[in-house]
Amino acid sequence: MWVVRTLLERGYAVRGTVRSASKAKFIDAYFSALGYADKFESVIVEDIMKEGAFDEAVKGVDAIAHTASPFTGNVQTHDDLIKPAVKGTVGMLESALKHGTQVKRIVITSSTAAVVTPSETPTVFTEVDWNDKDPQSVKELGDKAPILPTGYRASKSLAERAAWSFVQEHKAEIGWDISVINPPFVFGPAIHDFTTVASLNTSAQMWISTVTSSTPLPKEHLLYSEAWVDVRDVALAHVLVLEKPDAGGERIIVSAGSWNWQEWIDIANLLENPLKTLPIYKGEPGLFEAGKTEYLISFDTAKEQRILGIKHHTKLETARDTLEDFAKRGW
Repeated sequence: MWVVRTLLERGYAVRGTVRSASKAKFIDAYFSALGYADKFESVIVEDIMKEGAFDEAVKGVDAIAHTASPFTGNVQTHDDLIKPAVKGTVGMLESALKHGTQVKRIVITSSTAAVVTPSETPTVFTEVDWNDKDPQSVKELGDKAPILPTGYRASKSLAERAAWSFVQEHKAEIGWDISVINPPFVFGPAIHDFTTVASLNTSAQMWISTVTSSTPLPKEHLLYSEAWVDVRDVALAHVLVLEKPDAGGERIIVSAGSWNWQEWIDIANLLENPLKTLPIYKGEPGLFEAGKTEYLISFDTAKEQRILGIKHHTKLETARDTLEDFAKRGW
């Protein structure tokens, strides 16, 4: 939704795919209310794994942003994550090859899950790194490997590999190039019509349930560290990648930096809490010390800054806007 909004705000006409008429009704009304009724149209694609699912959607467009991929633990098998990720991506590329006669560039949302091989020591990762460990774990362990994070990470790595392989195999036939964006955890205010926190995406649920936890969380949870990006900044990255020639054929990590949960909790406690009936959790004040607490995962974003030059939202801005968004919904 933020990718579409950013494109519309920059003057583009957008065709957005959704899985149901109810979702189409919401987004049509949302963008119409912003004044973009003549610039936005929705198309229903019920199953992105179906052969030719995107055939009609890609006709007459100049560029494609492919963001769809499941990130949830509420599935039965690894294939419930891997098949939509891989088949959805490859199917979109096949449709672009056959019917996207005007397409000049395709941007694909991958993830740092396709980059990172987890380590017990602080590690800086770059675009040359690939996560081959989790796909191998799923292959060797089968259903004994956990759905999250192993199955999800495997799905992102396999889907991105499949995209680059497709381009290599069909380079003599295609008239477009691809770019891949690899964001870490995506936080920030969402655009949706959900009525409960339980309906939110996985990252948002994790953020709000930790920051407003009503029960003490173990120290190892509070010190869990990863990297992040604000949803509005990663949306902008998709648009910039479509606009900038130098982004063609590139894999770009888009990250605002590293974090741990105690740090987010401390930041949320600096704000006036707009959630009047839901206190902000304190955690263990002093557990995080800026400049002293180590992050296990961080990223070299030199390529992002060189090609895209994004000025990221701060943690304070994202925390404030997220809490205010929840408050507006009456949560």
